[in-house]
Amino acid sequence: MSTQEFDADPDAPVIELSGVSFGYAATPVVKDVSLAVDPGEYVAVVGPNGSGKSTLLQLTLGLLEPDAGTVRLFGSHADRFDNGERVGYVAQQASAAREMPITVREVVKMGRFPHVGFGRLSSEDWAIVDDALSTVGMSAFADRRITRLSGGQRQRAFIARALAGEADLLVLDEPTVGVDAESVDAFYTLLGALNAERITVLLIEHDIAAVAEHADRVVCLNREVYFDGSSGEFVESDALARAFGTASIGGEDG
Repeated sequence: MSTQEFDADPDAPVIELSGVSFGYAATPVVKDVSLAVDPGEYVAVVGPNGSGKSTLLQLTLGLLEPDAGTVRLFGSHADRFDNGERVGYVAQQASAAREMPITVREVVKMGRFPHVGFGRLSSEDWAIVDDALSTVGMSAFADRRITRLSGGQRQRAFIARALAGEADLLVLDEPTVGVDAESVDAFYTLLGALNAERITVLLIEHDIAAVAEHADRVVCLNREVYFDGSSGEFVESDALARAFGTASIGGEDG
């Protein structure tokens, strides 16, 4: 596969949505959304329940095709993007598989599959797996069943899987749902450290206070974009009042 399409301009947006609309039947879910995420950015998308956040994520990953507008990943149309190792996806804790009878190391090993298929991993591949485990602080849990981890530990394991794939972009869908407060703090510390290493982060999050504290940029969505700017500007704006129906920052949107 040629990578020229993706690597032609290293400064081009990692994600680019232009005039994107999507709906089910006659009901609009996302309407005329345009935004770009540049390499190395840390962007959080917030909005009330039913605001289109998860739909926007699926459009971004090419899992849904927009009714109007275009979506690009690394310069390629998202629905035709086939350089999957560049994207690491971490699902909601609530929807992460809890019954997989496999170890943490085996979960992280899956991150190498885009590079080696389902064949035998080389010693270099295993070194990458172990390095990913070390990066997220999960080396001591490598041989533990994924089902025996806490919520925060499980999310770290799935981030390690993305790192083992050498992803340039982390896409996280409300990853702190069901995770205790102490683990949430450690989780955001890890995300900040990864972003400092130039990994681009796109985060769908329900915890507005955490977003305001940790993300560099906030996109406030309720079908349409109500705000797109720095977290500091978001706190000072009226975006919450307009999109959420409340002006307070201090917890979940429900």
